Amino acid sequence: MSNRKVIAKNRKANRDYHIADRYDAGLVLLGSEIKSIRNHNVSIGDGYVQERDRELWLLNTHIAPYKDARNFGHSDPRRPRKLLLHRREINRIITKLRENGMTAVPLQIYLERGRAKVEIGVARGKRQYDKRADLAKRDANRQIERALKER
Repeated sequence: MSNRKVIAKNRKANRDYHIADRYDAGLVLLGSEIKSIRNHNVSIGDGYVQERDRELWLLNTHIAPYKDARNFGHSDPRRPRKLLLHRREINRIITKLRENGMTAVPLQIYLERGRAKVEIGVARGKRQYDKRADLAKRDANRQIERALKER
């Protein structure tokens, strides 16, 4: 059992995407950013992963500026952040991203042994009828649980 401390979760990811694969990646951060993450001042709801020069980058993720830090080095809270993965994992993710309709989204940011990591999911977008079917399935399971509880 790893000692994970979940900082932020992307709740929209499971609703909007069929997650095919999950990967854990390290993040290249500034000192003030890691302090801000430890204070839970991060939002990954709009984030996504993109390939640039055979590297993976986390884009559109908001890490608020640390209030006690001086202003050097941390000007843009939504700056691109490089993901740290093994080359084989990067190649596997890039080939999946090049398939039609596949994307990579951050699922959660967590701390493991004092280091910030991000769990990314390679996913395919859900259509509206898929979302409705999931909602109906969840509602049916809830009614079954309620009926069993009343017995």
